[in-house]
Amino acid sequence: MAGPLVATKLFIPKLRSGLVERPRLREHLKRGAEAKLTLISAPAGFGKTTLLTEWLAEASSETQATAWLALDKGDNDPGTFWSYLITALQTAVPSVGAGPLSILKAGQPPTELVLAGMVNELSALSGGLNLVLDDYHLIEHQDVHTGMAFLVEHIPAHVHIVISTRVDPPFPLARLRARNELVEVRSADLRFTGNETARYFNGAMHLGLSAKDVIVLEARTEGWVAALQLAALSMQGRHDLSAFVKGFAGNDRFIFDYLVEEVLQRQSEEVRSFLLSTCFLERLSGPLCDAVTGSNGGKAMLEALDRQNLFMVPLDDRRQWYRYHHLFADVLRSHIGDEGRRDLPTLHRRASDWYEQCGERIEAIQHALAGNDLERAAGLIERALPDMQRNRQEATIRRWAHLLPHELVSTRPVLGIGLVGGLVSFGEFAGIEDRLRDIERCLVALSEDGKTTSAHGVIVIDQVQLPRVAGAVELYRAALAQVRGDLPSLIHHAQKVLEVAPVDDHLARAAGSSMLGIALWSAGDLEAAYSAWLEGKNGLQRAGHIADMLGVSIALADILLALGQLRQAEQTYQQALQLVATSSGAVLRGTADIHAGLSALYRERNDFKAAHDHLSRSQDLGEQAGLPQHPYRLRVASAHLLRDKGDLVDAAALMGEAVRLYVSDFFPHVRPVAAMQARISILQGRLDEAQRWQLEAEIAADDELSYLHEFEHITLARLLLAQHNGEDQAVQLLERLGQQALRGKRTGSLIEILLLQALAYGSVADIPAALVVLERALTLAEPEGYVRVFLEGGERMATLLKLALKRGVTPVYTRSLLAGFGPVEAKPPAQPGLIEPLSDRELDVLRLLRSDLGGPEIARELMISLNTMRTHTKNIFEKLGVNSRRSAVHRADELICSSAVSSDKSSSPRIGTRLHKTHFFVWLTRCGEAPSPH
Repeated sequence: MAGPLVATKLFIPKLRSGLVERPRLREHLKRGAEAKLTLISAPAGFGKTTLLTEWLAEASSETQATAWLALDKGDNDPGTFWSYLITALQTAVPSVGAGPLSILKAGQPPTELVLAGMVNELSALSGGLNLVLDDYHLIEHQDVHTGMAFLVEHIPAHVHIVISTRVDPPFPLARLRARNELVEVRSADLRFTGNETARYFNGAMHLGLSAKDVIVLEARTEGWVAALQLAALSMQGRHDLSAFVKGFAGNDRFIFDYLVEEVLQRQSEEVRSFLLSTCFLERLSGPLCDAVTGSNGGKAMLEALDRQNLFMVPLDDRRQWYRYHHLFADVLRSHIGDEGRRDLPTLHRRASDWYEQCGERIEAIQHALAGNDLERAAGLIERALPDMQRNRQEATIRRWAHLLPHELVSTRPVLGIGLVGGLVSFGEFAGIEDRLRDIERCLVALSEDGKTTSAHGVIVIDQVQLPRVAGAVELYRAALAQVRGDLPSLIHHAQKVLEVAPVDDHLARAAGSSMLGIALWSAGDLEAAYSAWLEGKNGLQRAGHIADMLGVSIALADILLALGQLRQAEQTYQQALQLVATSSGAVLRGTADIHAGLSALYRERNDFKAAHDHLSRSQDLGEQAGLPQHPYRLRVASAHLLRDKGDLVDAAALMGEAVRLYVSDFFPHVRPVAAMQARISILQGRLDEAQRWQLEAEIAADDELSYLHEFEHITLARLLLAQHNGEDQAVQLLERLGQQALRGKRTGSLIEILLLQALAYGSVADIPAALVVLERALTLAEPEGYVRVFLEGGERMATLLKLALKRGVTPVYTRSLLAGFGPVEAKPPAQPGLIEPLSDRELDVLRLLRSDLGGPEIARELMISLNTMRTHTKNIFEKLGVNSRRSAVHRADELICSSAVSSDKSSSPRIGTRLHKTHFFVWLTRCGEAPSPH
């Protein structure tokens, strides 16, 4: 945070005396504890906060922990909002939130990343917890709404969220209602009944109204609590109460005006002046009020108003901070607006000065803006920007960028570049080029006059930041070029960053190097890209941005893998994990992605134990330790391991999830997930699906080749080899791809291309040519320990490797590769009565269909998703020619029994596919026979 958190926002308001007992509402809230969310939604003045404090006083006596957060307009910044919410939780349960809070402080993570960590920590609590958000209607930022909707959806059962608001939040309320996960308290519930109105006026306030007067007031206010409160206050000291009640009528606006006259004007001049001079303040303290009013006695006045019950709400136990009741403050502000009071800007200026002296720059800026003192606001913002950027409060910076006029910003280069950063961080590129030109004009003017603070109307408040502006201009120009897809301009401006940024501006230089690395990577110049990214990583280390180094490590490892340098890629990953180990226990974003990368690397070496260990570690760390790309990266790594086991159905399902979960980043998208999915479709023999991918990707064999589409063109070559009469096209495409990869020194791609060429030559019986390219592949692959890329060639590759071994090509390495294929098993006979055999996983599902388990239980038993289980069931029904679960079981019984009876040459079943013996014993027991287990 740029400023300290206001502790008083975390205090549950004190329960006032003289309240009317409303057991019907308390019971309603008690029932709400069984739901995920209780929503108290009603207009101003309906007693929402009072009801909450009354209910919580009872809940606390039942040892139910409560986290309270009173919201204000300043909480619209997502970083501010989540910091406050997590801190509120820590006031109730100190053990919760350390991890998510550290993520917030380390950078700007996606909201779901912070919340996933928080949900995990809340799930571990043993006792119940209420999380109360008061005045949620003041939140307007969509990112906050989205995050809260996520929190409501995933909150554990023993945690209950309560929201008090004037306007319904944009949550999926209809879905929550349908699930009975929402309890609502509306204005109709909060309105005072006739009985409650009588108890309020004659019990709590001791006014002695007649039953008729009570009925009239209850009808004319429609049970509006604030109006009843204000009416009761106005009646104190009057003798003819019936006359007052008779004149108390009209719509809401009339009531507002009437209460101003009857309440405000009945105060002394001193009190009235104090109220109207301080009503614009969100919070009040004695020293702040003294600074604003220009007089002493602010503390004594606040205490007096509190004792008089004049709509004062204490914000802390020590009675140092207060606020006005929101409705009363609205009335006061409306009144000074009607008066056309001219000293309001002066009052805002005094408040701004006071907050600045106290070191609370955000509040100082807000009052400067509210008082239309834009020059002052601009200066304060410029000084606050470094801390705001360090704490990733780009949302607030962006809001300021839209509030300050162009003519004011255009002459302030340091302020201007800071506001550009806030806009670009949210993808707002419109008008950025004009802003950058303004900044450059200012820099030229300063340079011509040889000044560092002002020239030709140029204003610089923060001189320390001025030398960094030129480099930042080039950095944002590089970002604009990347958005346009203009690689030459991207390279030019990234190089300019390194030329003009000060030597000690490590962050800007690291960003410039990384942008240059992206451009060179996209162009296929991987060695130069690696050097640029490495310099970016070193710059981040010099700047102390350790967390960001993990993302750069992933980029470096990706480039090394493309270069075919598995060992150095492994070293890069391991060095990143060493950074994590020295991070003082803080969870660093990207750790889970590093483990997913190591899993893929060890899989290529056929080290399945290490691959599974790192995959499990990546899964266990979860999204709180992952970058936004972690969900899809995890599924891709899992799908590849399933594919290697022969479970193509589940692998395809996981890869489909990865396609849906794909999140882009600044890295060039050189290995599209959709192309990986197409490769599994080819292995499954579903060539029509692979052909659909080809059409959607707009990939053809005669395309002009580029590194950005290299992986897709290699995938197309695999498709051509799988098609009838596609070998010739595949050979020509692979020859062109191999030349490109060789020129780009992309050994990782070249090895795969050479192996596909070997298979292509083998398919047309050109064995000499096949062995030539295979020998090249073996020579390149041996030093780095490639295995899986060979094993994926199947029996045809094993045959070619045996021929290579006879010729003495890399004999030790070739023997180790052949060992990876294992013994070649004879294909089992076809299953009588089945058109297409059942897969191993389909047999697993079929076995459990015979049990009493339901679909979700079967999915959990097999550790697959419910959708995947349904796909297996559908395939089983189609292959067995049935349309129900019972029919499938019956049909399987028939096939097993008939196979066992008709087989007179073997005691093993002739069921047509890879039926495991354990499955056979289960089914044969149903037929009354048990064969020998050998």
